[in-house]
Amino acid sequence: MEYNIQDYIRPNRHAHLVGIGGVSMSPLAEVLHGAGVQITGSDLHESAATAHLRGLGIPVTIGHFPENVQGAGCVIRTAAVHDENPEIAAAHQTGIPVFERAQAWGAIMAHYKNALCVAGTHGKTTTTSMCTHILMAAGRDPSVMIGGTLPLLGAGHRVGHGDTIVAEACEYCNSFLSFRPTVAVVLNVEEDHLDFFKDLADIQRSFRAFADLVPEHGTVVFNGDNPHAVQALADCRRTLFRFSLQDGTADCHAGEVTWIHGLPAFDIFVHGTRYAHAALQVGGTHNISNALAAASAAFVLGVPGKAVEDGLASFTGAGRRFEKKGTFHGADVYDDYAHHPDELRALLTMARALGYQRIICAFQPHTYSRTAALFDRFVDVLQLADRTVLAPIYAARETDTLGISSQALADQIPGAVSLPSLDAVAAYLAELARPGDLLLTVGAGDIYLAGEALLNPADR
Repeated sequence: MEYNIQDYIRPNRHAHLVGIGGVSMSPLAEVLHGAGVQITGSDLHESAATAHLRGLGIPVTIGHFPENVQGAGCVIRTAAVHDENPEIAAAHQTGIPVFERAQAWGAIMAHYKNALCVAGTHGKTTTTSMCTHILMAAGRDPSVMIGGTLPLLGAGHRVGHGDTIVAEACEYCNSFLSFRPTVAVVLNVEEDHLDFFKDLADIQRSFRAFADLVPEHGTVVFNGDNPHAVQALADCRRTLFRFSLQDGTADCHAGEVTWIHGLPAFDIFVHGTRYAHAALQVGGTHNISNALAAASAAFVLGVPGKAVEDGLASFTGAGRRFEKKGTFHGADVYDDYAHHPDELRALLTMARALGYQRIICAFQPHTYSRTAALFDRFVDVLQLADRTVLAPIYAARETDTLGISSQALADQIPGAVSLPSLDAVAAYLAELARPGDLLLTVGAGDIYLAGEALLNPADR
């Protein structure tokens, strides 16, 4: 039986959220609560998010138990929660409709005139954050959903009162196909999440389906410098808006790029006319591309160039995106979420331009499937660091059925070491660090704890 989620997230209806402490589930709970929906939830662990939700009057249970869904009109779950979960099983047994988190966000988007959804294998969080800064500078009072923390918001979400919502749109498990974008941004299309997608062609089909969600009056903004994105959108019948770093024939392109202390400044041209001047507070060529994507989306939404300038100038990075954590023995300690070879290459290339004597990269591979599928590319890119330190693979949702390990990577990277724990990584970095070094903790898991342990040894 097909259920319409709109019927179940109305005022005074009861929705139970499984995994309510997650980065996009907790803001969902807050948005629905603010709309008058009765919300309850459960999570495996206490966190700042669960404490915040309780402070709003939302009951949160720690642990997943069948009785938690009693009385709920519907259940909403994260992509990581499967049918074997006790609460999901109980909902199915008692006939309570179960919806995916992305379906709920899609239903919420339907109430906004403008739904700006940012997709891509890399750069989603940064670009969504840039868009947020621009829309805030323009006074558009946007609602926001980001897969990370943005210092401007002090969170990864914002409940605004304007007619625009901006959201990070993740392709994993085809989640973004439940969204309702009026402006869809495609930053890049590359091989990733091969535990779900069959191959690159399968990923391209998914991004094309995402673009096709845009209504006739909407726009698809895409990266003309990314061949796989261009190929995915070939013959797309929606209005297309192409951005490019250097191609002057693109709808939006960068001109006169200069670098000051490793940070780029450049003009943004739209349809051949100067739209704005950007002076970024984040380095790397990839962030010029991200800024062009954000500026393109802003132009499509009718935002003046001055707001683009002000928004980009005030953006200093999202949480865990080249985030400075502190200094240890004269070495700067930064943390970054990069977990794909392309992201690592962008990060390490940018870091090399900053003038440090040594780049020391402590990397935690994320999932066995990604490590195995992209093994040779990881080996290649990790050699861009002067020293590579590998933590054990972060399993996330997987178990090791592939016989892959961080030691296997280390064996192929000259001078690399593989260590058995995050504490061992922190101790190794402490011995290695010297003035002039850049110490990077990198990965989508909990590798940031190694850097924090380095800076706060009493917490170890």
